[in-house]
Amino acid sequence: MLGLLGSAGVVAALIGSVLLVIRGIGLARGGEGDLRRPAKLVLAGAVVSMAAMQIALLTDDFSLAYVANHHATTTPFPFDVATAWAALEGSIILWGLVLAVFTWVVARRPADRLGAAALAVMGGVGIFFFGLMLTVANPFEVCVDALTTGCAASSPWPFAAVDTPVEGPGPNPLLQNHFLMAVHPPVLYIGYVGLTVPFAYAIGALALGVPGPEWLRRSHRATLVAWSFLTLGILLGGWWAYEVLSWGGYWAWDPVENASLMPWLAATAFIHSGLVQQRRGMLQAWNFVLVISAFALTILGTFLTRSGTINSVHSFTQSAIGPALLGFLVLVLAGSFTLFAMRSHLVASSPRIETFVSREGTFLVNNLLLTIYAFIVLIGTTYPLLLEAFTGSQVGVGEPFFNRLAVPLSFMLLLTMGFGPVTPWRGAPAGLLWRRLRGPAIVALATGLVVALTVTRVAWVILAIVLGVWVAAAIVGLLIELAGKRSAKSGSSVYTEAKTVIRNDQPFWAGQVSHIGVALVAVGIAFAANLPLHAEVELAPGDSVEFAGYTLTYQAPFRREEPNRLVQGVRVQVGQGDRVLTTLEPRANFYDNEMGGIITPAVMSRPGGDLYLTMRDLDSETVLLGLDTSPMIWLLWLGGLVTAAGGFWSLAARRRERVLPEPRVMADV
Repeated sequence: MLGLLGSAGVVAALIGSVLLVIRGIGLARGGEGDLRRPAKLVLAGAVVSMAAMQIALLTDDFSLAYVANHHATTTPFPFDVATAWAALEGSIILWGLVLAVFTWVVARRPADRLGAAALAVMGGVGIFFFGLMLTVANPFEVCVDALTTGCAASSPWPFAAVDTPVEGPGPNPLLQNHFLMAVHPPVLYIGYVGLTVPFAYAIGALALGVPGPEWLRRSHRATLVAWSFLTLGILLGGWWAYEVLSWGGYWAWDPVENASLMPWLAATAFIHSGLVQQRRGMLQAWNFVLVISAFALTILGTFLTRSGTINSVHSFTQSAIGPALLGFLVLVLAGSFTLFAMRSHLVASSPRIETFVSREGTFLVNNLLLTIYAFIVLIGTTYPLLLEAFTGSQVGVGEPFFNRLAVPLSFMLLLTMGFGPVTPWRGAPAGLLWRRLRGPAIVALATGLVVALTVTRVAWVILAIVLGVWVAAAIVGLLIELAGKRSAKSGSSVYTEAKTVIRNDQPFWAGQVSHIGVALVAVGIAFAANLPLHAEVELAPGDSVEFAGYTLTYQAPFRREEPNRLVQGVRVQVGQGDRVLTTLEPRANFYDNEMGGIITPAVMSRPGGDLYLTMRDLDSETVLLGLDTSPMIWLLWLGGLVTAAGGFWSLAARRRERVLPEPRVMADV
């Protein structure tokens, strides 16, 4: 029985987690023991549980209540595989599997007191999540009362009398409407769960009273993995929303979207301040607070997504898992900050920043801005929940609140990013910053002037371009300066020496690539948010309309059956002048378990931006179309990919080094 096999895997992983805690604490206290075996048991159990679920889905085993309620024989690949994490209980299996992989990676290192303490903490996290799978979020319950489609009642007892339905309703229509929903959750989970590693090392260091930079060095790669995947996961989520939700946007400050942004902001600040501590021994307290906050925010995000508290296209149904997650969050916050307070005399002894006109000074300003940003998002996300919980009143916090505060903060962050790379450690000699920033400032202002004269005079767009160019030009200018100095000594070309400069400190330059990616994202958002065109037209077959420089001709409606859905839409020919560019098919997808259709837009992407068509209404004679443009939206997607690529490059560069190197570039300038 697959249910029995899956439950056995969960039990094995839970036992392995308990052993990690017991043996880890013992080893951290100076005892002896092998932590690889319990880590192997955790990994094996998690793999078995996920394999059992996948086999049940691929073989249409409706004896499992989860499969009966979230799968159908018509569910196509890869959505049949993705169904394993498309609903509440299955998503916890994925969480447990990713946690088990990270636990095994940590356990492969030679065990010492700090490593043992970290594994004990990870074992404690494992106890909670694998415990969920055996209690309030059991994915291997068997169906004991079948409906015509799906399961009405289930039992956690694997030997109960099974009543197997002949068919299931299939996954949530929104989750099987686009390929990205098969990819987005696993990528995001790697980012979420990966933050457990630096959290575990931080708590281990506090518990042992050794708050030096060693815990940062050991957890830095895992932090980069988590941050890079979290960046990519947020990007893929925005891309999915843009392609599927038919509102022409990619971000709506949805509470569950915010749930992924908050730990990303905290982790970004943590990466920067971690470099300061490793280089100068400063910001120790910052690092502990940030890593605890980042992990706690992942638990909060899990609560928002899976408790059903938030009404969102992302959230799952109401479940008893909500109180459990909330209790775990309180335990994490109370326990971690109590331990931090008990060790405050150790972390408060770090050197103070001598001047803000220094690399460490800009990092501190960067941390302050990121922390304020995360706090604003946290308040806007949780305030309606807290108000309703304590007063019963319902209030919404929408885009105007977030935009009014987040947009200025974003521009301040861009400004700080321009200063950061060119500012030396310990302080800048008189005139150095001006020499380094004069050129980038001139280039940025000149670019803004050209855009104002030729493209648009919208202030937000011009400001985004000026600051985005400022960031990129400062980075390129620094590279040219360093390469030029080497070229003057060696006689080689500046291009050759630039490659040498990058090769000699790849982690630093990988970070600058991520900064350029963020600048591209800012410019893309500014264009798409401030310069779109919108219209709504009603057309009969053969009618044409001019919009945004295109000629749109409604050709005919269509209707076709696909294995898992019925598709109904219209064909619209897109032309420009005498040329026919393409034919778009805005449509509605109808699934068996969805009364109404899922409106799905059609998008034509070009260098200047996207043309976005949405079918609002269709009858036998006419169609009502929503017409939108997203100018330069590709800069947003490209910038997100470049940002994540910088993280992966830094990770790859550090993997080739036995020890985490100190930043060499800034020490020489």
